[in-house]
This record gives sequence, structure tokens and C-alpha cells, in this order.
Amino acid sequence: MSVGMGQDGVIEREEENAAVSEARLASVFDTAADGIVVINERGQILAFNKACEQLFGYEAADLLGRDVSRIMPHHYASQHKQYMHNYISTGEKKIIGIGREVQAQHKDGTVFPIELSVGEAGTHFGRQFIGILRDLRPRKAMEDRLSKTQAQLLHMTRISALDEMGAAIAHELNQPLTAVLLYLQSVSRKANAEDSLDPLIVDVIGKAVREAERASEIIQRMRQLVEKKAPERQTIQVEDFIKTCVEMAELGSSDGYAYLQANVAKELPMLQADPVQIRQILINLLRNAREAVIDVPQKKVFLSVSRIGDTLEFRVTDNGPGVPEELAGNLFRAFSGAKHKGVGLGLAISRSIAQNHGGDLRLENNKDGGASFVLTLPVEPKDEEMVEPSGSATTED
Repeated sequence: MSVGMGQDGVIEREEENAAVSEARLASVFDTAADGIVVINERGQILAFNKACEQLFGYEAADLLGRDVSRIMPHHYASQHKQYMHNYISTGEKKIIGIGREVQAQHKDGTVFPIELSVGEAGTHFGRQFIGILRDLRPRKAMEDRLSKTQAQLLHMTRISALDEMGAAIAHELNQPLTAVLLYLQSVSRKANAEDSLDPLIVDVIGKAVREAERASEIIQRMRQLVEKKAPERQTIQVEDFIKTCVEMAELGSSDGYAYLQANVAKELPMLQADPVQIRQILINLLRNAREAVIDVPQKKVFLSVSRIGDTLEFRVTDNGPGVPEELAGNLFRAFSGAKHKGVGLGLAISRSIAQNHGGDLRLENNKDGGASFVLTLPVEPKDEEMVEPSGSATTED
């Protein structure tokens, strides 16, 4: 009698242990961060945990008993059926016990990458396969951001090197150009002193002197653009200042003179600002506008300057395709430029410079097509303004 009761106790204990193990397994199954799916030899889904529901957008009840191909892209589904047939026939393992990256398909049709590990279990009802699925989209997104950041840092390093090289080239070119200018000035003085020389020769020499002087001024302005120095507020005569900005924006363009125009209102007040930094902004805007109309048959880039109340408004308008609405919101954020070249810093730094001058830089899409970038600067800035913005060495986007 006592033996019989002991056997009953053992049986009850085994049943209790089995129930506890099943409860533990169910708890792990439903609380696991990774998706867990169980299928049989026919590819039918036997279990589908909570993480899988979130991952694929299906309720477990929607898929239980259904073919696992429901959560696979079409080409993966056909490969999976062939693999299952080959494994059952030959026992050759290609994925069981080995994690690998595959494609999965959400309920809405979205295909996304997952890491899949498969285990096998023998049961009274045949072999079952347990798949552990991990969503790779967060890791892929992080890798993509890291890759872009590394590329941007590399580009920034190249830009820094180009800054130094540009300053060195400008310095070296300035010496022979100065010598050429001195020689031309000497010849010009000699030519003007002798009445026997052909007036045409005298005129050509005079033009050569003026072009050499202009080239020297351009090189000096280029040196100012690449030099890293603290902002320096100066009194700027707006009309002459705009003329130099347009000239520098036209550098490197064979047809720039045909469509790049400027209009400065009469009797504008003098502007108190850092000429190097404001020139950076305007050249950046003009060059961006020039790129925007590159595919337009009738190219138009227009820079206008007018006074509105206590501010001067510099408006750069083009007749290009304009800025898409989905890009406009992030246009002035660093590293968000949509162009294939550049680092996406130009407009971000330009707005920073404008705001540190007490002004602003904004975008206006034109109703008739094209875009306008509007730089506003106060006529009489406050004393506490003109703080140097970080990264203001270059603004080309």
C-alpha cells in the first residue's frame, strides 16, 4: 500500500514539474525580445510569439496552421520549400544551427532584413523547427548613419586641407601677380610719357593693368574666404560689396554673365557687418542658385538688395525647380543637404552667421517656380551681436 502511494506521489511530482516547465517555457516564449516561430515538416506555423506579432503585424491566431511563407517574400518562400524538401530527403543542413541574414515580409507588404537562427526538435508528431528572428533594421540604420558620418568627417578633413592649400596657393600666386602688375604699371607710365606710341597700344596696356589689378583683388578676397579668423565688423558700402560678390560667384562659369544679375536699391545705408562672413553667405547662395538652374533653358539668377524698415534684405531668386516640400523643413540643418556633393553645411552655417549678426536666412518657394533665399541683416546691429559661429571657415554647400 505504501509503495503504491509512493508511485502516485512520483507521478504527481512529475506532472507538477512538467506543468512548471511548461509555464516557464510559455513565459519565456511570450516575453522574449526576439521573435520565435515554430513550424512542422510541412511548413505550417505551430507557434507565433508576441514579438513576432509586433514584428510582422499579424495576430498569432491569423497564422496558426498557415504556411510560414506568409511572412516571407515570394522568392524566399520558393527557396524555403525547396530547402525543406531537400533536408527531409537528404538530412543535409544549410541553415539549422547557423544564424544568417534573410529577408522577411510584413503584413503590409514591407520587406525587411532579419537575422534567423533555426533549431530542430524531434516530437511524437514529427520534426519541428524553431526559428529565432531578430529585426536588423535598427542595426542597419545605425550602420548607415555611421557610414555617412564617417564619409562626412572624411570630407570635412579634405575641406580643411583645401582651406590650407587654397590659402597657400593664393599667397604664392599673389607674389608673381604683384610683379606682373608692377611691370605693367611701369610700361603704362612709359607709354603715357611718350607721344610717339600708338594710342591703341597705350589703351591695351591700360586694360592689362586694370585686369591685373582686378585679378589681385580677387586673390585677396579668396585668401580672406579661406583664412580662419575672428569676425570683424566693418562699415560696408553695399553696392560695391554686391559687385564683388557677384564677380566671385561667377568664377568658374563660362556663361555666368548671361543670366546672373544684381539690382541694388538707391541710397541704401552703410551696413555694419563682417564682410568676409556675409560675402560667404551671398556667394554660397548665388552658386547654389546657379546649380539649381543648370538644366533650365532660360536661366535666371537674380540678386536684389532693398531696405525694409530697420533691415537690409538680400534676396537671391532663381527660376529652377524649387525646393521640394519634404526637404524644405530640414534645409538649414547640418548634414541634411540633398545634393550629391558637399557636406550639407553651407546653409546651416549661413543661417548661423546671419543670426549672429542679428538677422536671419529663410527660404521662400515662388508660386511661378524657382526659389528665393532671403538674407536679412539689421542696419544698426546691437553691440552684443557678431559672435563667431562655429565652423564658419567655409559655407559652400
